[in-house]
Amino acid sequence: MNQIVSTEWLAGHLQDEGIVIADVRWVHKNSEAAHQSYLTGHIPGAVFVDVDADLSELGDYSKGRHPLPTPEDLVERLARKGIGKGKRVICTEEEAFKVAARLWWLLRWIGVDDVLVLDGGVAKWRDEGRPIETRETVLPSVEPFDIRLRSAMMIEAPEVARRIKAGETVLDARAAERYRGEVEALDKRAGHIDGAMNLPLDSFLEGNPPRLKSGETLAEVVRDLRLSPSKPVTAYCGSGVTACQLLWGLSQLGFENLILYPGSWSEWIELHPEAGVALT
Repeated sequence: MNQIVSTEWLAGHLQDEGIVIADVRWVHKNSEAAHQSYLTGHIPGAVFVDVDADLSELGDYSKGRHPLPTPEDLVERLARKGIGKGKRVICTEEEAFKVAARLWWLLRWIGVDDVLVLDGGVAKWRDEGRPIETRETVLPSVEPFDIRLRSAMMIEAPEVARRIKAGETVLDARAAERYRGEVEALDKRAGHIDGAMNLPLDSFLEGNPPRLKSGETLAEVVRDLRLSPSKPVTAYCGSGVTACQLLWGLSQLGFENLILYPGSWSEWIELHPEAGVALT
C-alpha cells in the first residue's frame, strides 16, 4: 500500500486546493518548544500540529504518556486547523520517521483513507533548496471528518498478552538498548514486554537526512524476523507515537493487518509493576 509522497511531487502540488500539509512536531513535555521548532522553518502553507496538544489526551498517565484522543475530539481539533472533510492530508515533520505517522495512524483509525506521509520530511525539502516559511499558517476551519472507526486497528494490554501467549507477532519499535533495558530516559522502568521482538525504527531508514529505505532494501529489514504480510502484527514503543511510524513502514511492504498498542511500555509498566528493571 503506497502511502508515501515525495518532495518532488509535493512541490508540484503545493497550490492544489484540496491538499493540506500537517507539520507534526513534538518536544517532550514542551508544546511551546514544539511550536517554536515549527516557526524556525516549515513547508509553505503547512499547519502546525502538536503531538501532545492535538494528537493525544494527556492527563491519565496510568494509560501511558500519550493516550489516544477520542475520535470526536480529534476531528474537532483538526477541523479548527483546516484539516477535515474533502482534504488530502500530507503528514510531515522536521525529520523523517519520528512522529508524523501518529497523525497518519489516527486518521486511518477514524476511517480517513486520503492521507500520505512525506518522505524525508522538512529536512529533505530544505536540503533540496525548496522554499521555507517562518510565519504561522492559519487556515479557515472546515467541516470535520466523518468518523468510521476501525476499532480493530488498536488493542489494549490484555489483548497484547493474549496475542503473545498465542504466538502472534508483537514488535517493539524502540532502539535496541531501550528494548534490552540498558537505558531508559523517559519511563520509570527499563526493559520490554516479555515475548515481544525488537524492530528498531531506525532500521527502516537510510541517508542524511533520513528517509525510508526502498524496495528490496526495506524488505530485508523484516526478513530475519520472518514476518508474514498476511498475519497480524502488533507494534508498541514507549507511548504509542513512534510505533505508528513502524506500522506505516510495514504498510509500504504490503502488511495490512497492522495493530497499535497505544499505551505501550509506559502503560504496561503501570499495569505490570514487575515488568522490566526498576530505575533509581
